[in-house]
Amino acid sequence: MGFIPEEWFQFFYKKTGVTGPYTFAFTLGTYLISKEIYVMEHEYYSGLSLLLMWIVGVKKLGPKVAEALDKEVEEYEKGWNESRVQEKQILNEQISDEQKAQWSIEGQTMLVDAKRENVALQLEANYRERLVSAYREVKKRLDYQVEKQNIERRIQQKNLVDWVVARVRASITPDQEKQNINKCIADLAVLAQKA
Repeated sequence: MGFIPEEWFQFFYKKTGVTGPYTFAFTLGTYLISKEIYVMEHEYYSGLSLLLMWIVGVKKLGPKVAEALDKEVEEYEKGWNESRVQEKQILNEQISDEQKAQWSIEGQTMLVDAKRENVALQLEANYRERLVSAYREVKKRLDYQVEKQNIERRIQQKNLVDWVVARVRASITPDQEKQNINKCIADLAVLAQKA
């Protein structure tokens, strides 16, 4: 209930559960009526009899009154519907004439669509040619860069080997070279004796 604060519902929830406020309202109403705190005067009973008469009137007279009113409404609607039907026929004829005119123009639109499609295909072919050309150019440039890096690596490797050999030769003294040659000759002599 929107007009009763939520706190009142929570107050009853612990004792009576969800139906607490409703139970309270019913028992309070019964108490007030039974103890004649809330007095029901003759107006209350007049209201009950008026309600009863109203229900009987609606049940007995309602269908006849409704039928008479429906008849008047139908006649009123019939007048409006006749003019609406005539207007609808005129509009349908105009629509059919317009459809015939549109059908005759469809050939022109089909021609324009075909031309557009042809231009789109030409643009697509041109785009693909440029795409292949760009691919080939990029591939050539990338191949060039790869080959350039390979050559630079070979040159660096050759220069490094030459530098190392030159440093090693420079570090060998004439005495070391003589000792090395004498040792080689001695090793060859030992090998010759074994053979």
